[in-house]
Amino acid sequence: MTTLSDLKLDPAQHQQIKDMRVMIVSDAAPERNGVGAYYQDLIQYMQPEVADLAIISPIIREDGSWEGGINVPLPGDTTQKFLIPNFFKISKQMKAFKPDVVIVPTPGLIGLAGAYLGQKQGAIVLHGFHTWFEALADLYWGKIEGALNRGYFWVSNKLLFRWSDVVVANSDEMVKIADDFGSKKSYRVGTPVAYQFINTPPSAPVTQVKKVLFAGRLAAEKNLQAIIDAARSQPALQFSVSGDGPERKLIEQAARELPNFTYLGWLSREQLMARIDQHDCLVLPSHVESFGTIALESMARGRVTVVSRNCGICQWPDLNKGLFIIEPHSSLSDMLASLQNIDAKLIKQKTSEGRSAANALNDWSMGMWYSLLGSLRRS
Repeated sequence: MTTLSDLKLDPAQHQQIKDMRVMIVSDAAPERNGVGAYYQDLIQYMQPEVADLAIISPIIREDGSWEGGINVPLPGDTTQKFLIPNFFKISKQMKAFKPDVVIVPTPGLIGLAGAYLGQKQGAIVLHGFHTWFEALADLYWGKIEGALNRGYFWVSNKLLFRWSDVVVANSDEMVKIADDFGSKKSYRVGTPVAYQFINTPPSAPVTQVKKVLFAGRLAAEKNLQAIIDAARSQPALQFSVSGDGPERKLIEQAARELPNFTYLGWLSREQLMARIDQHDCLVLPSHVESFGTIALESMARGRVTVVSRNCGICQWPDLNKGLFIIEPHSSLSDMLASLQNIDAKLIKQKTSEGRSAANALNDWSMGMWYSLLGSLRRS
């Protein structure tokens, strides 16, 4: 795990990070989607290295209700909420904390409030640009709803890029979009892997694929139908799906119809790691995927990891050595069929290389974050 002592920062940069007060202001509840998980993992590593770290974000209670503002179901996905926050409360919290850096990873009203108030209070604002929501418009919304939502995200992104000093993204494609939107400075950063995924010894190495897992939001962009089709065409394999989202009924129906298909419901991160270890293979056949953190977590656990070419993780050459990639002319069913004919030694080699690559990316990612924080100066 990369720490400040591992980096060749000059003394001023090192001390700057140690003295830094960092606040994350996000519309994403921890663990509920990729962005929430990303910053929860980042906090695990960053918290011991800075003077203080705080987060303002929604909280999901045990009964499933959301705390953090007036909330309405997100169009196209009632399991996610659009929150109208108490701006005065957020302003009061930020004034009391006195952040040097405000990190804003979402384009909702909480994120907009964080960016606006952060720059007003003289903090350096860093925008995490992780999802190009406009690309999801046709999957979630009709013509009128899609136009309205695209309009909102266009305005929101314009404001965030105007109020932010720095933008970070997880792929070259997203960096280019940020640049096109008028970002002042844009950087590609990596994705940290949850501490327990890296530091807990993995289960026995995989030698053959018999149990297949999908974990993530049950939404149109994830191409869940490909998993159902694969279960139908590969009856000897056992398929499990975890998560929640607008296409949950599709998954529940498949679980009723197919004897080799199980719906696990939503899992906490600890439960998710245990389930990954219990399976041989994780699949992510998405139509749209900015990165694909779950695939990186699967690699860190030494599992066979299958992703579509649409996943941003494929843009990282060092990670490709640990991935089985579904090309546009192929399908998940085809890939799983081909895996049945691969030698056990090759599978062990591939998963071992994947775990090493995930560890290396985790170290590089945190090194990049620390170097970026050490370079920040208010002009």
